[in-house]
Amino acid sequence: MKVTVVGAGNVGATCANVLATREVCNEVVLLDIKEGFAEGKALDIWETSPINLYDTRTVGSTNDYEKTAGSDVVVITSGLPRKPGMSRDDLIATNAGIVKSVTEQIMVHSPEAILVIVSNPLDVMTYCAYLTAGVDSKKVIGMAGILDTARYRSFLAEELNVSPKDIQAVLMGGHGDTMVPLPRYTTVGGIPVTEMISEEKLEAIVNRTKKGGGEIVNLLGTSAWYAPGAAAAQMVEAIVKDQRRVFPACVWMQGEYGISDMYLGVPVILGKNGIEKVIELDLNEEEREMLSNSEKAVREVKAILDGMN
Repeated sequence: MKVTVVGAGNVGATCANVLATREVCNEVVLLDIKEGFAEGKALDIWETSPINLYDTRTVGSTNDYEKTAGSDVVVITSGLPRKPGMSRDDLIATNAGIVKSVTEQIMVHSPEAILVIVSNPLDVMTYCAYLTAGVDSKKVIGMAGILDTARYRSFLAEELNVSPKDIQAVLMGGHGDTMVPLPRYTTVGGIPVTEMISEEKLEAIVNRTKKGGGEIVNLLGTSAWYAPGAAAAQMVEAIVKDQRRVFPACVWMQGEYGISDMYLGVPVILGKNGIEKVIELDLNEEEREMLSNSEKAVREVKAILDGMN
């Protein structure tokens, strides 16, 4: 099995490293436009193999898409990183051009590949890749929900002083301030989280989750990379190993939850074919309203891309 990660920056390199050390596939190709950058990152990762005891080969390439040929899964992290004070919407013009170009070249050499998009603004960049790839929408997936739920679960684990392993959660909607965490579907070792934490503290954690990306940007001066890279790698592993994991992911909506013709985050079953099934939850009125607000926000950004032809 072969996986390509396009973009050897912090997120892409982290993703490649996780894929290699977890032996998710036989080969990871890391590609970047900066001369020697991907080669250096790939070599550095490979040199950890005797230490971390894994066999997956990591190969770097400077814009040579022939080396990506025959990839089973391709992760696209390319794009301008978000800076302090910059909204995801500000990124759309530049990053849409980058994602379109990358997707075109990937499809020439790996027409059967499943695409996992990480570039921001996430929901609309996934839509851009889908339009460009011209393949079944089940094979073009956005990574956001795993990252967002990881932040939510880590904050809860910290507050409750429990292992994050025991916390399960569902999160829907767009990747950003309008995301929709669902406390009603959040459990700690099977126990509803509402029985273990006050409503006030839970609301504070939900709000912190919505601004989780911005919190990192304000601290680092750039976007996060460890959690996003690991989240993308977890999606790849579920696909490559046909694990049929239940994850929140950004997918093409075709009537689910009453939403059509756009990419939005919902719970899915992820396996060898990409999106095996979209899971429709029985949302209450408040949850449906939040999802509707998130849909409207994403559609506004989608309209910008549509206007760019």
